[in-house]
Amino acid sequence: MPIPDEAAELDEAAEPYGVPDVLAYLAGSWQVERTARDLAGDAAGHFSGTTAFTWADGGLMHHESGTFTWQGTARPAERTLRFLPGEEPGTADVRFADGRPFHDLDLRTGRHRTDHPCALDLYRGEFEVYDEDRWWTRWRVAGPAKDLILTTEYTRQRRD
Repeated sequence: MPIPDEAAELDEAAEPYGVPDVLAYLAGSWQVERTARDLAGDAAGHFSGTTAFTWADGGLMHHESGTFTWQGTARPAERTLRFLPGEEPGTADVRFADGRPFHDLDLRTGRHRTDHPCALDLYRGEFEVYDEDRWWTRWRVAGPAKDLILTTEYTRQRRD
C-alpha cells in the first residue's frame, strides 16, 4: 500500500491493523521514508533513513537518523524522542528528548489522530498501521510560521 496522498485524510473504509501494545509493536528497527512539502513556498524535500526503537527507562528511545534533501541539498539529519507507557494500557505518551510533551499515541484500533501546539503553529497528526511490518504518519502543520505536510512511511527492518 503506498503512502496516502498528501491531501488525503485517513481512509475510514480501509481496514486498519490494530496494535494491542504500541510499545511492543514499535520496538526494533525501521526503514523511514518521508516527504516534506512546504505549501506556502511550493518547495519539497525528502528524508531517507532509519529509526531504532530501543528499550530504556521503562519505555522506548526513538532515534532517527538519515539524510534530508531539501531543494536539491542533502544534509545529515537526526532526532530523538521518548515513547513512555500511556495512561491507558497499550498506549504511549510521546515526548521530546528533553522531556517536553509531544503527543499521545493509541494504535489499538490501528488508527489515531492527535494535535501538538507549537508556539502559534498547530501540528495535526494522523497515524495508521497497515500490518505487522508497516505503518505511516502524516503531520499537517499550519500557522503563521509554517504551512507543511510531512508524510512518513515506516517499514520494519528484518534481521537475518
